Amino acid sequence: MRQKHKNKRAAAAKRPDLAPLAMDSEATLDGLCHLLAGRRGLNPVEQAQQFIYLALEAPTDWQAVVLAKMALEVCPDCADAYNLLAELTADSPQQALDLYRKAVEAGKRALGPDIFKRDAGRFWAILETRPFMRALAGLAQCLWEVGMRQEAIEHYWQMLRLNPNDNQGIRDLLMPCLIEMGRDEDAERLFKQYEEDRLASWRYSRLLLDLRRHGDSPVTRKSLKAAIKSNRHVPEYLLGRRPMPDELPEYHSPGDENEAVLYVHNNKAAWQASPGASEWLAANCN
Repeated sequence: MRQKHKNKRAAAAKRPDLAPLAMDSEATLDGLCHLLAGRRGLNPVEQAQQFIYLALEAPTDWQAVVLAKMALEVCPDCADAYNLLAELTADSPQQALDLYRKAVEAGKRALGPDIFKRDAGRFWAILETRPFMRALAGLAQCLWEVGMRQEAIEHYWQMLRLNPNDNQGIRDLLMPCLIEMGRDEDAERLFKQYEEDRLASWRYSRLLLDLRRHGDSPVTRKSLKAAIKSNRHVPEYLLGRRPMPDELPEYHSPGDENEAVLYVHNNKAAWQASPGASEWLAANCN
């Protein structure tokens, strides 16, 4: 389920304040280290994060990895350094899991214990919490991949408690986990928490939950109509009528094929864990 995008760094937001330090043929890593570490007014975590901003724009993965390691030399509490290493250097889910665990612990150290009580409910709105939240998301996805599913689900719930606005789209990852595990009551609770969501992922989740609960019924057919209206491409990929691409798309818009591909990537196992659901969908989407 974990999504890795090759050009994720290239899509990162530009940092004009770091433009003079961008890596080129004449800039050396030692020079960057000296320039960044010497900036006034930055604590060690902030200094290390500057290396991560550069790493996100580095022209090669090798340079990005070097910058991430340099960030850890400046400050071992830089969660995003571990996040980047997990994405670029891990050869297996277990290796990524180990790095994401280190990222979460680094994030906790950087934030300190008080913020988890004082600011629970508005994480992500606080810029300093974002590396930790990214680490927790990566950890949860890796835990699911290696079969540690209960722990993965607990982390997803924790993220929604810390940030109920869900800027990271965690509910779209948690929902299929709950359905695949047969935890329909928890899935319904999650759906009610975000019942105003009108995007395709939520419409099709509603459809699947209704199929599991009601089978072929007016309620389910109504849900199907709403789901198709939100994205008509999902059944084609979900039912294998159109092959999934070799690589996941980096961007998507409501109702487009990329959105359908991402939904099927995250939710196909949940549909397969729901007896008769795919057959019903095929019969009603001719």
